[in-house]
Amino acid sequence: MPLVISDAELREARLNEREAKVEFACRLFEAEKLTLWSAARLAGLSRVAFEEELRRRGIAAYRPSPAELRADLATLDQLGV
Repeated sequence: MPLVISDAELREARLNEREAKVEFACRLFEAEKLTLWSAARLAGLSRVAFEEELRRRGIAAYRPSPAELRADLATLDQLGV
């Protein structure tokens, strides 16, 4: 289903079509509605370029679960770090 955003709305938001796609993809990723790869594809960017867009907006590209953090801390502890 196509999403239509008028030129007037884009002008009001001070965005061009490409910028709107990137913004939309970043916000959907931030809301955990899209995976990193899906959001990058929606934005029309490579994964690396999309991660840079996320970084510019202060959005973490990777969000480990509490269990993953505990496992990482346990590994660091075993390594004596």
